[in-house]
Amino acid sequence: MTKDSSHPSGAPWRNFYGRLKGKSLRPSQQAYLAEDLAKLSPGPVTWEDNPDRAPLDLAALFGDRPVWLEIGFGGGEHLVHQATLNPDIGIIGCEPYINGVAMLLGKIRKAEVSNLAIHPGDVRDLFDVLPAAALSRAYLLYPDPWPKKRHHRRRFVTPDYLAPLARVLAPGAELRVATDIPDYVRQTLEEVPRQGFEWLGESASDWRDPWETWESTRYESKALREGRTPHYLRFRRL
Repeated sequence: MTKDSSHPSGAPWRNFYGRLKGKSLRPSQQAYLAEDLAKLSPGPVTWEDNPDRAPLDLAALFGDRPVWLEIGFGGGEHLVHQATLNPDIGIIGCEPYINGVAMLLGKIRKAEVSNLAIHPGDVRDLFDVLPAAALSRAYLLYPDPWPKKRHHRRRFVTPDYLAPLARVLAPGAELRVATDIPDYVRQTLEEVPRQGFEWLGESASDWRDPWETWESTRYESKALREGRTPHYLRFRRL
């Protein structure tokens, strides 16, 4: 568990469970962070930068393009793939693990995509400043499974995360979830509909095949190597 020792006045207390940094960054990755990250910001997100919680100006960021969100983009493989395939879409990626952010920045340089913004922090802070019904799609790909039962409340598919996500998704918007953990599938199918979504499936066979334009991630490759079966779920915001 990580606690912010400089908790800003007025901010809700939020425990963050997970890693913020791993092994030492290579010099090239440090350069990506120093040179590229700030200019890819979606705007003032954190409580320190935006204590009044003024909504982000997505029109200034992406013009009149629809906006998607990827929550926890890992190394950025899927995020850059979608940005390349969909230049008419603006995509915000959110990831608190700085090593993953650095990997993404390298991929952005190589792909030369210009329709991405990055928030390198807690997605709940981003939810606070996104306008209501601002997003037309959200991805949650291979989130931390927190396998122990006593830790299930830390999973993303709980009301603390799903309720604010539902607020920022427009009616008809899609939430797409990929996971290799059967119990995460169970909890997702139980909790997501309670927040005003419908599952776009009818049977177990509807979650075996990835959706169109899917780009495999390093986490999916690891799951397949270790013999776990990926599951792909689609929901529509009512």
